[in-house]
Amino acid sequence: MTEKILFLTGKLAEKQLRQILEKMQPDFLYKVHQLGIKVAGLMTAEMIGRRLKDTLGADRIIVPGRCRGDLEALSTELGLPIERGPEELKDLPQFFGKQAQKADLSQYKVKIFAEIVDAPQLSVEEVIKRAHYYRQQGADVIDIGCLPDTPFPLMPEIIRTLKQEGFQVSIDSLNSEDLLLGGKAGADYLLSLTDDSVWIADEVASTPIVIPAKHGDLTTLQKAISTLQSKNRTFIVDPILDPLHFGFTESVVRYHQFRQQYPEVEMMMGVGNITELTHADTSGMNALLLGICSELNINHILATQVSAHACRAVKEADLARRIMYAAQQANTLPKHIDPQLMALHEPAPFPYQLDEIAEFAAQVTDPSFRIQTSPDGVHIYNRDGLHSALDPFELYPHLNVASDGSHAFYLGVQLARAQIAWQLGKRFTQDQDLKWGVAADDSQSEADLHTFKPTK
Repeated sequence: MTEKILFLTGKLAEKQLRQILEKMQPDFLYKVHQLGIKVAGLMTAEMIGRRLKDTLGADRIIVPGRCRGDLEALSTELGLPIERGPEELKDLPQFFGKQAQKADLSQYKVKIFAEIVDAPQLSVEEVIKRAHYYRQQGADVIDIGCLPDTPFPLMPEIIRTLKQEGFQVSIDSLNSEDLLLGGKAGADYLLSLTDDSVWIADEVASTPIVIPAKHGDLTTLQKAISTLQSKNRTFIVDPILDPLHFGFTESVVRYHQFRQQYPEVEMMMGVGNITELTHADTSGMNALLLGICSELNINHILATQVSAHACRAVKEADLARRIMYAAQQANTLPKHIDPQLMALHEPAPFPYQLDEIAEFAAQVTDPSFRIQTSPDGVHIYNRDGLHSALDPFELYPHLNVASDGSHAFYLGVQLARAQIAWQLGKRFTQDQDLKWGVAADDSQSEADLHTFKPTK
């Protein structure tokens, strides 16, 4: 049977909602019900419960995306599913399309090693605290970094404590004594062995991660690989990713060459040499690097969060590996899967053009201000007219809020957000924080429009 959907809306949005639904030519039946309020965004679950007397035979109800309140309780009361639609009406077609094609981001192949680079200088408690943070960010293995010529007497205790806390652990050093000590303490992985130190794998159960004895020379790996394969040992190879302008392109080629030569050998990529040593936003770097990992079947990465600009590198890598896996499984481009790696820009920042905003403004008969953006700038309107500018300071003389401090503050915050969104090409929605994706924690604060109505 064809699904029947009831759309609830307000007076100002009713006409546009009907036009969008008509153009969609949906595969469901629908009815639009205007709930007797002017602004759909001010709708609440309590209001719906009071005003909706007849669900008109619907199988499901769609309410405005900014509708507040407990929809689950309302759904139970009315006896049918109720869900929030998109925040902007123009996103309604995509809303239904994405529902049917929502990507499963619960799966991934790449294992993230998150390195605590200054572990010798930390207490056991500090290392454990940081390990829990990295796990929360998406890390699978906690990598304990050793420092050259730096004593590390707490290393065995740190490894044992991490294991007791349920972590997988790797020890990261070029010193054979450190690696041997770490392996005996229970480390799951040893970074990094060469053909000269591969003997350590005979002494401990840890999985060795092997690097070239001579930087950039893949032939120096062959002996170590042959030795480990002859003993049926599990191992991982890291051909080493170099920083930009210090061999980056050649090192990417090296990974490709190694994969062609050894199609079944597990590999690791140290992505920190790019994210840490390039002053650019790390979310895009992680997307590209995890894309390379996906193509070359590299299932382990070593990530670091040392530089301030790389403070979310592990979280970004976690999301990037999931997006790339979903894209690979669907045999599609890594587009329209999840927007969280797009911190600065958005694919559709301006849902409305200036002429459409002017049409909305012409319908408004109350003094409350609405703020929207378009490719032409920032726009604010109420019953007294529509004003547009690129700089919010140009709008102040038209607002008449000098005597109303709380309202002036509210408009200042909203206009500042709108200006930032317009400059960057981000989506702006009045009364909501700008969305920064994986680059920021979601600390959404919403303001009540009723609180900030003009005093006159």
